[in-house]
Amino acid sequence: MRPSSTTTIPDERLKWVETLSRVMDSQFRLPGTQFKFGLDPLLGFIPVAGALSTYAVSGLLVFTMARYGVSRKVVILMLINIFLDSLIGSIPLIGNLFDFVYKANDRNVRLLRRHYQEGTHAGSGTGILLLIALFLLVLMGLLFYGIWTLSAYLWQHLQLIFSSY
Repeated sequence: MRPSSTTTIPDERLKWVETLSRVMDSQFRLPGTQFKFGLDPLLGFIPVAGALSTYAVSGLLVFTMARYGVSRKVVILMLINIFLDSLIGSIPLIGNLFDFVYKANDRNVRLLRRHYQEGTHAGSGTGILLLIALFLLVLMGLLFYGIWTLSAYLWQHLQLIFSSY
């Protein structure tokens, strides 16, 4: 059985996490719709300071949840959520729209609820870390290949330019 969005976190010490998450991601409702948003996408319109402040709040929430005993796998999944939110959120205009929809803090609180109530996402998260490392390794290889190819292309063109003199 999947917990409803109104199900609260069982540990009383973490109630403020749920409240702050709601303020950041779903405190306000667009009149006449079911669409909710929070301070996170609004702060995203402030260059640099807005992005840093929302990233700091999200990091604080994850740190607090980790302190109260969620598994390493849950922490890794939460960090991926805030990393994606910050990475895509930093793209002008597209990132601002993304911030209204993605709601990383709400996602993290749902992960926390499922962990506490259903026991999901237990474990060390080593598999996820290995997948991330593999992805980054492939990405780095592609980046080096691209730089090498571009350098070879530019070198050939420079040789053509200077050989005519």
